[in-house]
Amino acid sequence: MNFIAQNYDYWRAGHIISVIAWMAGLLYLPRLFIYHFNAEKGGELEASLITQEHRLLRIIMNPAFVLTWIFGILLIISNAERAGGWSIFLQGPWLFKFTLVSIMTGLHHYFAYARKQFSKGERPLTQKQWRILNELPALLMIIIVLIATVWLR
Repeated sequence: MNFIAQNYDYWRAGHIISVIAWMAGLLYLPRLFIYHFNAEKGGELEASLITQEHRLLRIIMNPAFVLTWIFGILLIISNAERAGGWSIFLQGPWLFKFTLVSIMTGLHHYFAYARKQFSKGERPLTQKQWRILNELPALLMIIIVLIATVWLR
């Protein structure tokens, strides 16, 4: 067994830790956007929110996002070796999970784009739309965890 497969439990621990940090950011950043939506343009609250949004994205979310993907790829490689081949990833639950993780990744990038728009004084989307988007990461996370823990054995 090679180094990657031998360290499966470490990759899994790293993946769980980084997913928790990434999810914290994905759940909190749109909440900041909701507060930002009502802040006076050019005001003290807006300036504070711009700083918070920037730091959350750059210091927590982006590193956690990258580590989530790195550890996830290491887990995929480990699972392929442990299961005896790559064909296991062509099963429906795996493909569904990969699709949802891709959507989550797209959401991360959209939030990063929206943060830049807010920092320019723009208000992308409506407050109601941000409230809806605020729930999407949690919904995706629930489905992804169910797939990973119940349907992929």
